[in-house]
Amino acid sequence: MANCSGCGPGYRSPLDAMKGPREQIVYLPCIYRNTDILKPDYLATVDVDASSSTYCQVIHRLPMPNLRDELHHSGWNACSSCFGDASKKRNRLILPSLVSSRIYVVDVGTNPRAPQIHKMVEPVDLFWKCDLANPHTSHCLANGQIMISCLGDPSGNGKGGFILLDGETFEVAGNWEHPGEAAPFGYDFWYQPRHNVMISTEWGAPRALADGFNPADVMEGFYGSRLHIWDWTSHRKLQTLDLGKDGAVPLEVRFLHDPNATEGYVGCALSSNVFRFYRTPEREWAAEKVISVPSKKVEGWMLPEMPGLITDILISLDDRFLYFSNWLHGDIRQYDITDRRKPQLVGQVFLGGSLVSDGPVRVLEDPENQPQPHPCIIQVAPAGLPPVCLSPVCVSPVCVSQGRRVYGGPQMLQLSLDGQRLYLTTSLFSSWDKQFYPEMVRHGSVMLQIDVNSISGGLSLNNNFLVDFGEEPDGPALAHELRYPGGDCTSDIWV
Repeated sequence: MANCSGCGPGYRSPLDAMKGPREQIVYLPCIYRNTDILKPDYLATVDVDASSSTYCQVIHRLPMPNLRDELHHSGWNACSSCFGDASKKRNRLILPSLVSSRIYVVDVGTNPRAPQIHKMVEPVDLFWKCDLANPHTSHCLANGQIMISCLGDPSGNGKGGFILLDGETFEVAGNWEHPGEAAPFGYDFWYQPRHNVMISTEWGAPRALADGFNPADVMEGFYGSRLHIWDWTSHRKLQTLDLGKDGAVPLEVRFLHDPNATEGYVGCALSSNVFRFYRTPEREWAAEKVISVPSKKVEGWMLPEMPGLITDILISLDDRFLYFSNWLHGDIRQYDITDRRKPQLVGQVFLGGSLVSDGPVRVLEDPENQPQPHPCIIQVAPAGLPPVCLSPVCVSPVCVSQGRRVYGGPQMLQLSLDGQRLYLTTSLFSSWDKQFYPEMVRHGSVMLQIDVNSISGGLSLNNNFLVDFGEEPDGPALAHELRYPGGDCTSDIWV
């Protein structure tokens, strides 16, 4: 945190955050729903301090008191939006459950390396007070409240509304939006207070997506394609941008971190496009497609064409680079966004996915003319010894027998504050994991680290870093979103 007397949580500015301390621990929700293990989901604390004796290890596990919650994303009770309020502390992690609709409030302040449950908000409070369910993204607000987006109503229909929690008691305070003004679908949101705007995105109806992906549900209108523009002060919906087929299933939305910026990006999963949204000179909002990942014609898969499936997207704190994951194609891409309208691809690395060369899928036509990637085998040697093999694409019998194969594809991303390390996990959503990557469900997901060239661009796998959630005490788990205790580029918003 910036050095000042009487400051609140976080950092004064995004550029100050880049000078923050190096990450030492990371929190990740780990999921057992849709696996063969009848155990509660849990919050894992992972040691990422390279000088530590427990580096790359899960050092604490906090099990939830219920089964089949489907922990997913997390947020904070306070972040850099509260920097000016010295009475605020970032000491509670907000953990919504995407399927059960519970919300856990976790005390990470008393002992950051061994969090404990502080409070549990039961689903009935969301159902009765807000007529909402399936909470997803959590952001703290400058007024001390916590705002959580929801995917649907208690019956499993799509309903993109927002829950407000009291920042002290964590009781449900009500809806953020006005009655009758929820969006048709919900997912993510990001606000930019200096311009009095919030933008929300759409996934789909919970009853359609909860047990897996059915392409027919897209045609039947159970998945979204719109961005919703909201007045941040009045909570009124101002505008809806329908991105059409090219913008099918817009998920993670990111404004530029500069609080004066009037633009940002959204990753559209099913169409595998990235749109730039921006405010026009007429003070309306518009969107344009600026990155496209073409589908590949394939055989041996559920459809004749396979999309990249952009599932996570983030922006470095200096607003220089944009990163996203193609969960099905199996690659992470880095773009220089200095020219906001013309991003330039400057880094790419393949880490598993559905197109691996020894798998059942064959690529028949690829507009990008890329070879099918080799499976990703991670070689981590005992402390003090060199790795068996430094190649992430080696498939020799020795390496395969001694290494850990990555099942699944790169999914959730988190960038270090200084922009030099990119962490990732491989689980998307347990029912979709089971459908697309059953081997990952059997063997567990992994957490990996990518070394980033933050000057000219470039990505390379750190072959000496691996957190294997297939080796957990209760059996293989599916780890999802990553959070640093001091805040990061997907949790903190500046006002």
